[in-house]
Amino acid sequence: MEPLRVGSSLVLALFVAGQAAAHHSAAGIDRTRTVTVVGSVRQFKWANPHSWMEIEVPNDKGGVDLWNVEMTAPSFLIKAGWKSNSVKPGDKVSVVVRPFKNGDPGGLFVSVTLPTGQVLDERSPLPGQSP
Repeated sequence: MEPLRVGSSLVLALFVAGQAAAHHSAAGIDRTRTVTVVGSVRQFKWANPHSWMEIEVPNDKGGVDLWNVEMTAPSFLIKAGWKSNSVKPGDKVSVVVRPFKNGDPGGLFVSVTLPTGQVLDERSPLPGQSP
């Protein structure tokens, strides 16, 4: 029975280590400020553990910068009124993010204003409010 116990312990240790490595720190995010960018959705990924958006944002050189915006899991977005097709490639949006500290284009999602004017964030609506 001892080899079975050692093998089980090894599998458990590898599983826990894999889970720890899969989750990353938000240390690279400047949580003291927000930035609003306006652009077109290039891609929206509805996925675990984090959904994300790529936004093409016009820059002052006549080109576009690709902003990577990390979001929370779909289970939280659903509670806040999202659907998997709430944001679609080509949508013109305004996105509020907590930016990366290193200045790279992107950051942690705060909210998005859709072409219809609807604002979505990651928070569940208050009781009695519709999403």
